[in-house]
Amino acid sequence: MILVLVVLAALAVLVLGHWYVWRRLVRDTTRGPGPARRAGTVVFVAGPLLMITALVAERSGAPFWLQRTLAWPGFLWMALALYLLLAVVAGEAVRPLLRRFPARRAAPGATPVPAPQTVPAQGPPPGAPEPPREPEPPREPEPAAERAAPTPSRRLFVSRVVGGAAAAAAVGTVGQGTDGVLRGPRVKRVTVPLARLPRAAHGFRIAVVSDIHLGPVLGRSFAQRVVDTVNATQPDLIAVVGDLVDGSVKDLGPAAAPLAGLTARHGAYFVTGNHEYFSGAEQWVAEVRTLGLRPLENARTELPHFDLAGVNDLQGESEGQGPDFGRALGDRDRARACVLLAHQPVQIHEAVRYGVDLQLSGHTHGGQLWPGNLIAAAANPTVAGLERYGDTQLYVSRGAGAWGPPTRVGAPSDVTVVELASTHA
Repeated sequence: MILVLVVLAALAVLVLGHWYVWRRLVRDTTRGPGPARRAGTVVFVAGPLLMITALVAERSGAPFWLQRTLAWPGFLWMALALYLLLAVVAGEAVRPLLRRFPARRAAPGATPVPAPQTVPAQGPPPGAPEPPREPEPPREPEPAAERAAPTPSRRLFVSRVVGGAAAAAAVGTVGQGTDGVLRGPRVKRVTVPLARLPRAAHGFRIAVVSDIHLGPVLGRSFAQRVVDTVNATQPDLIAVVGDLVDGSVKDLGPAAAPLAGLTARHGAYFVTGNHEYFSGAEQWVAEVRTLGLRPLENARTELPHFDLAGVNDLQGESEGQGPDFGRALGDRDRARACVLLAHQPVQIHEAVRYGVDLQLSGHTHGGQLWPGNLIAAAANPTVAGLERYGDTQLYVSRGAGAWGPPTRVGAPSDVTVVELASTHA
């Protein structure tokens, strides 16, 4: 019952939001029923329908060709609708100012033109015959276009100015954010000092990759771009910390194939994210193993100078495969430094209990679409970057790809090179 109410509330918000934006951008900027208003109405009906069907197709495992057909227009509309709404709301503050602005203003320094004076006509003297009147020249008929297109009213003019600016701002924002994702992630570098790290491991580089989200939008070429970016950093170790895919191995196996090209001196490791459990986690764990990545399923490996551990994502609890910190960390030598791979930042509290030195996470996308960072901050202890929790440090990557819209605003994608530093060096 609660789920039904939540769905109904979400649909109500969706409908009301689209109606409000349609009213401001379509109804208020047109002169009544006509081709322009009909075209705008079609856009505001088709957009949300495509968005909903794209989401349903991805979650229901519809044929992959159908997912790809719906994904681009449906998911891009999701981002565009958000920024159209924000831009239209911002325009409400400007609208009253434009209405009060004078319709016409004299140019600076212009000399005012005196009004024409009427001079009374001199008639003939009394008793004189009235002279014949000259016939008036025939008037040219007013062009039909001028008669049919009167000057727009002030209200219509303001609505068109504000609506046009809002639409341009939204389209520009989404266009730039989409271009940023498709170009591939940036390389970010951060140094993390660890008290228990021996001097011999000073400068050890871990390339952290999260949230690639291969799916109906981001495919094989994007995966290759991520691999090239990671390899160019020449890391000592690669950590893929979840949400690699949005779809089955059958549909996305070819898209993930470039991951076999990841190279690092100490290898590449993988832990599951919540989206793996929507996509067939067991099959994907087996698939990444064939690509040369080593899955850490509630497990630990002892590297020459520190321990590397990994735990399953919290979503795995729905399948009896949730995180098990005791199994991964319970019997380790606490004199050694430990780096933990865990997809969600909220897992930091268990990491602190088990004396982990550094947890590497993703999941948040840094909010992906501003002001989504505010929502992400309410659900996660850290949205992006490095923070300390007691003796444990947490680094959260914004991720390499994007979920839903292939768009990021205010949260650029990244591959982070974490350089470990020994306090004894």
